[in-house]
Amino acid sequence: MPSYSFVLNGKPVTVEAPADMPLLWVLRDLLDVTGPKYGCGVGVCRACTSHLDGADIQPCVVPVADCAGREVTTIEGLADGDELHPVQQAWLDRDVAQCGFCQPGQIMAAAALLKKTSHPTDADIDRIENVCRCGTYCRIREAIKKAAAQG
Repeated sequence: MPSYSFVLNGKPVTVEAPADMPLLWVLRDLLDVTGPKYGCGVGVCRACTSHLDGADIQPCVVPVADCAGREVTTIEGLADGDELHPVQQAWLDRDVAQCGFCQPGQIMAAAALLKKTSHPTDADIDRIENVCRCGTYCRIREAIKKAAAQG
């Protein structure tokens, strides 16, 4: 079985897995990283949203072979030690989560947006396609704007 090395949340890792194994299963089943959630398995719900070289991806549809030599960040690696990422802090301040299932993916999508667009418009925020079954979209928007204001 081939092995793949990449940086996961700032630490180098190597895994043995089939080339076409989705990164989500490598993270959850082989590396015990459970922040990215399995929702649909086809990249639509985006509950698994993580970052690959800083850009948001859906690891349920990204083969592990595509990650070799690259940097993967999940919700577990977003904070800087004990200091939460501004999006994580805004999520807490705005009490965004209800059930919480989609929140890791929502936060990772918001962090990627703010990396590209420091002061997003409502239209920019609306382009985030992550699904929240609890419907906390108004609080998500407020939290993104709060994080943007904090710089």
